[in-house]
Amino acid sequence: MSDFDDINFFRSRTLTVDPYPFFDHLREQCPVLREPQKGVFMVTGYGEAVGVYSDHATFSSCNAVSGPFVKFSVPIEGDDISDVIDAHRDELPFSDQLPSFDQPLHTAHRGLLMRLITPKRLKENEEFMWRLAERQVDEIVAEGACEFIGGFAQPFTLLVIADLLGVPESDHEQLREQLASHSMGIGSSAPMEHKPLEFLYGQFTQYIEERRRVPRADVMGSIASARFPDGSLPDVHDVALIAANLFTAGQETTARMLGFALQVLGTRPVLQQQLRDDRRLIPAFVEEVLRLESPLKGQFRMARHTTDVAGVGIGAGDTVMVLPGAANRDPRAFECPHEFRLDRPNGRRHLAFGHGIHTCAGAPLARAEGRVAIACLLDRMLDITLSAEHHGPVEHRHFDYMPTYFLRALESLYIEFTPAAQ
Repeated sequence: MSDFDDINFFRSRTLTVDPYPFFDHLREQCPVLREPQKGVFMVTGYGEAVGVYSDHATFSSCNAVSGPFVKFSVPIEGDDISDVIDAHRDELPFSDQLPSFDQPLHTAHRGLLMRLITPKRLKENEEFMWRLAERQVDEIVAEGACEFIGGFAQPFTLLVIADLLGVPESDHEQLREQLASHSMGIGSSAPMEHKPLEFLYGQFTQYIEERRRVPRADVMGSIASARFPDGSLPDVHDVALIAANLFTAGQETTARMLGFALQVLGTRPVLQQQLRDDRRLIPAFVEEVLRLESPLKGQFRMARHTTDVAGVGIGAGDTVMVLPGAANRDPRAFECPHEFRLDRPNGRRHLAFGHGIHTCAGAPLARAEGRVAIACLLDRMLDITLSAEHHGPVEHRHFDYMPTYFLRALESLYIEFTPAAQ
């Protein structure tokens, strides 16, 4: 019997620190395997994950966050529960957010979101990123050491999103404090709130209402006047939901991605020098970080009707959990998957941003943030290493991870460096 056979994926602190041997164990038995604690079908295979992500007619996103932990108020019976999902989906946490929407509502709201994240707006936002990155480095570089997640990654990614959405600079610090003090309880032992982003809705509703009353030629004015693909004007509340979701989700996952990027740089001086010598390698570096340490550890789906994946029978109402971090280390898809390879030819095929209609709309933004931040940090910091005081010597490194089955995230990362001459 394996040590993994009786382990509780949703509670184990050991798997929080290093889930990858467990993922390999599951995949070796079957790329779709039902775990015994909650009866969730764990999808660890790359091809199987792509199949579930792509089949939105079979797999509903209604429980994308809540998984098996919150039930409908009515019994699940029969071979097709589409009517039950449609009638009761609002009972589940995060039911008001885009990742939990199904067609056709998802198409309409994603279409609205894409009208906010236009190529022109992304280009303007990237210009802001370069200035912001320099400003954030200025706050930490003189000391020659810092806690990177809180000192750079979180404020940088938060302010990038705030600029993208046109949040007035006078409100940046207020929103930063709100997010820092508000726990959503996703994937942890804390109770899961039904609408955990509600504290932001009022703020964004106020912005949208002001712009509709007094139109202005600014970013928030464009958001206020954006229409659904069919030409109809969204309710103010709908726009506020989308803005709030983008604001929080984009900030958190990208900050964690940057943390893993610095962890890699701090443990691989040769790779660090490669990037200094040729900055054109930075985009490939970002992709390999995303593949190897996907910030989103898992996403749930609910089977609308009886089906099967990889020959494994799944009943109507059963919960499926797609594990991008496992799929991205499937040896059938990626050669020597546990190795960091800068020249990996198919590295960009990872599932860190999901796949299909629910692919993260902010993926281009996250990639740009990674590219800009890494380039700026390499410009301003030489000989980046990890703090032996906080993380131990090279042969005995230790890190603290967020205790959640939903995100793969370092709690903190202490780095040391030599400030570059200016």
